[in-house]
Amino acid sequence: MLTAKDIMTSECITLTPETDITAAAAILLDKKINGAPVLDGDQVVGVLCQSDLVAQQKKVTLPSFFTLLDGVFPLSSHDQLEREMTKISALKVGDAMTPAPIFVHPDTSLEDVATMMANEKLYTLPVVEDGKLVGVVGKEDVLKTLLQG
Repeated sequence: MLTAKDIMTSECITLTPETDITAAAAILLDKKINGAPVLDGDQVVGVLCQSDLVAQQKKVTLPSFFTLLDGVFPLSSHDQLEREMTKISALKVGDAMTPAPIFVHPDTSLEDVATMMANEKLYTLPVVEDGKLVGVVGKEDVLKTLLQG
């Protein structure tokens, strides 16, 4: 049975929270990768994906309100709006990345990796062992296994 360590990329490209957002976009495009782990020291603190960068181009959805007995109530949370505004206006990777990412262990089965990617819509999964990044599994890594079968 194939595992994450069998299909992962060991020499992975990483970013830091302080990396300029335009430099990060250029790296993802130049290297033709969907995303990259974000490291603070040797700790994985996030993942920056192309979808995080696309989010910078979207329109801001202003919260809707309703009134009841002369009171005004928001239909969406202030925190959600604040997170959206931070992501849209990000200048550094730390503001645009997905924080506290889901990661896998080197012994995670290919089936579990594929299930996680499909169910959670995650296409860049850091592979972490003993708290350290040892590789990355991307959707292309999973798709390549179809050709080997």
